[in-house]
Amino acid sequence: MKKTVGIIGANGYTGSELIRLLAFHPHVTLSFLYSRSNSGTRISDLYPDLTTVCEMFLTDKPEDVDIIFLCLPHKESQNWLTQNPVKDETLVIDLGNDFRLEGNFGNRDFIYGLPEINKKQLVGAKSIANPGCFATAIQLALLPLAEKGMLNEVFTTGITGSTGAGQSLQATTHFTWRNDNVSAYKTLTHQHVDEILQQLIAFNNKEVTLNFVPWRGDFARGIFTSSTMKTDLELEEIEQLYQDFYAEEPFVTVSRKAVDLKQVVNTNRCVIQIEKSGNVVVIHSAIDNLLKGASGQAVQNMNLAMNWEENAGLNLKPIAF
Repeated sequence: MKKTVGIIGANGYTGSELIRLLAFHPHVTLSFLYSRSNSGTRISDLYPDLTTVCEMFLTDKPEDVDIIFLCLPHKESQNWLTQNPVKDETLVIDLGNDFRLEGNFGNRDFIYGLPEINKKQLVGAKSIANPGCFATAIQLALLPLAEKGMLNEVFTTGITGSTGAGQSLQATTHFTWRNDNVSAYKTLTHQHVDEILQQLIAFNNKEVTLNFVPWRGDFARGIFTSSTMKTDLELEEIEQLYQDFYAEEPFVTVSRKAVDLKQVVNTNRCVIQIEKSGNVVVIHSAIDNLLKGASGQAVQNMNLAMNWEENAGLNLKPIAF
């Protein structure tokens, strides 16, 4: 029997991406789509590409279900759970940042949902904090080095598409501003830095300094990061280290060819490439911010928690053109 699913905040980008994924998932059925602002509206009227895929109406009345995804603005998940208590046996996956650093909420102890490092803890979990999009791309680029205690000071630049800023229109997401334009924002102060360091320091077993400069790109979706540091290891040794670390991971590929966003957009994949000159190494990583950086990873976490095949509903092909 299929498990029932409710999506809280189904009218946003991550919520609508979950609908697209779960509508064809072999083990679940969508029971309700929650939205306070668009209650009573058919989801396909908001997203015409969902016509015939999902014709459900949005509602402001949640139901008892087996699995709940929280796709709310940051800092709103705790409020929603306080106002709408769910049963202890219900799997809750939060796509916001409420529980990534402080994972305790009532009787729930949220597991950090980066499958590549927490897979064993995620199996059977009932509360999962989905990682941030930049946090996912940067951690996957650095974790193999952290595991060997090789991280000291890292300099990372990363560029993200406009969907990373959410659905609400802002001056810096408006087409006339974003098109043919690139800009830095939250230099060295991005909200994902603490989340990234929490995991890297635990793996590295010593302090790590991360100097992160995020950029806004003139495209809709995707994240590309480049992390630079010093090491005496040869390129071949580093590549083998990464190949070994991700050998059993279905959604991470280590490539010896140049990486670009079109390899990953519309997929749950992360592609990593490593380059080295002298004693300086650069690790590039690319993901789709709405999939491996959000909704796709949430489905991956659901699959693990429910003990289903990890790639269920996630066999997606990138858009090449």
